[in-house]
Amino acid sequence: MISRKKTPSGFTLIEVLIVTVLTGMIGIGILSLEKIITDVRLSSLKNYLNVEEANSNIATLVREIRNIRPGDNAAYPLERAQDHELIFYSDIDYDGKTEKIRYSLTGVQFVKGIIEPTGFPATYPSGSEKVKVLTENVRNASSPIFYYYNGDWPQDTVNNPLATPARLSDTKLMKVYLRLNTKEDEESDFILESYVQLRMLKENL
Repeated sequence: MISRKKTPSGFTLIEVLIVTVLTGMIGIGILSLEKIITDVRLSSLKNYLNVEEANSNIATLVREIRNIRPGDNAAYPLERAQDHELIFYSDIDYDGKTEKIRYSLTGVQFVKGIIEPTGFPATYPSGSEKVKVLTENVRNASSPIFYYYNGDWPQDTVNNPLATPARLSDTKLMKVYLRLNTKEDEESDFILESYVQLRMLKENL
């Protein structure tokens, strides 16, 4: 009679441990990959929503600048024209009263301030300004948000964009330029750029 040796069946304890460890590592890897993909999608969505909101705010800003006019206190339509701050007068809600509007950059926050006229003769108390943060992801740094041009642009490239002393009196056209990004990555910056004519101040544009 031939005797056959039985082969032990099942897994040894070491094999079970190895399989368990490998399974755990694969599971952790899959979860980590899913987290990375989710984070990328959320970051992309946040960037998209940020740009869409900023684009809407720029459209509003352009409309308000286009309809610039003297203040109800007879102030000149443009009060301040800096690289990162613009103060002007415009009837932004079409109620017949001229609001004092301020757009400015503080750090990476682009903010809007509104002052309603009060009394007669009209005044614009700085303490009554209502401020709203439009976006917190501006990456302009030292690059201007506002550019100012005279009536000879684009033929006159020597005097344009206008330097500070001539901006209040000579500006007929403006450019708004914003770089936006929720990440510290210049290569993926979103750029919003728009030109606007100042109707009341334009000459032959």
